[in-house]
Amino acid sequence: MHTIRVAILVGSTLALLAFMAGCNSGEQPRQRGAPAPRLTHISRNRLSDSMTAPIRYLALGDSTGAGVGARDGGYVARLFQRIGRHRQGSELTNLCVSGATTSDVLRNQLDPALRADPHLVTLGIGINDIGHDISLEQFSKNYDEILSSLNSNTKAAIVLTNLPDISTAPRIPKPSRAEYHQLIVAFNRKIEEIASRHEVSVFDAYTITHEQLPSHPEFFSEDGFHPSDKGYEFWAEQMWPIIALTIGAD
Repeated sequence: MHTIRVAILVGSTLALLAFMAGCNSGEQPRQRGAPAPRLTHISRNRLSDSMTAPIRYLALGDSTGAGVGARDGGYVARLFQRIGRHRQGSELTNLCVSGATTSDVLRNQLDPALRADPHLVTLGIGINDIGHDISLEQFSKNYDEILSSLNSNTKAAIVLTNLPDISTAPRIPKPSRAEYHQLIVAFNRKIEEIASRHEVSVFDAYTITHEQLPSHPEFFSEDGFHPSDKGYEFWAEQMWPIIALTIGAD
C-alpha cells in the first residue's frame, strides 16, 4: 500500500466514467436538478499493482451489504467472488447488518473491523439513517468518525458507496417520493464532502440507480424495497471497475 496523488488516477477515472456512460446509453434523461454523474477515485491508499497475494476484504454497512432481498447474496458477496478470481485465497469479513445506521456501525461494526486488519474496506450506509429520521448533522458526524477511525487505525484502501436513489421503490408511497429523493441527494452531498476530506474513493451508486431503476422493476425484490438478485448483480457489475482499480486487478 502506498500514497498516490489524484492526478495519477485521472486517466483511470475517465475510463471508468466512459464505462458508466456506455452502460447507461439509451436511458431516460436525469430529472431536472439531479446531480451529474460522479465517479471519484481519490483514495490515498491503493494496493500495489504488483500485489498478487490474497487480500482481506472487510465490508461495513446495512442490508444491501448483507444481501437482503436476494438468494445469492448482496453486492458485497458478488464483489468478493470477483476479488477471489484475481486474488485467490482472499478472505471476506462481512459485518453488514440489516437495518444498520451510521450509529450502529460506530457501536457494533467498527471495533471488529479494526481487529480484522483489512487491506480493503467498503462502506455502504445511510439509507436507514434517513428512515430513522437521523438528522443530517448527526449523520455527518457519525460518518466522519467512521472514516477517521478507519484511516487512523488501518492502512486499508477505502471505497464508499453513496446512497442509491430508491425513491421510486414500490414500497415508497408516491406522495413521499419527492421528499425522500431530496433527502437522499442531501445525504449524498455530505458523503461526497466527507470522502473528499478523508481522501477515500466514492462509487456513485446514486446516478446509476436514479437512471436505471424507474425502467427496471426487476431490480427490486418482492419486498418492493431491497434489490433482487438481478439488482445486486447490476450493482456489483457497476462497482467492480473501481474495486479492480483499487486492488490492482484492472
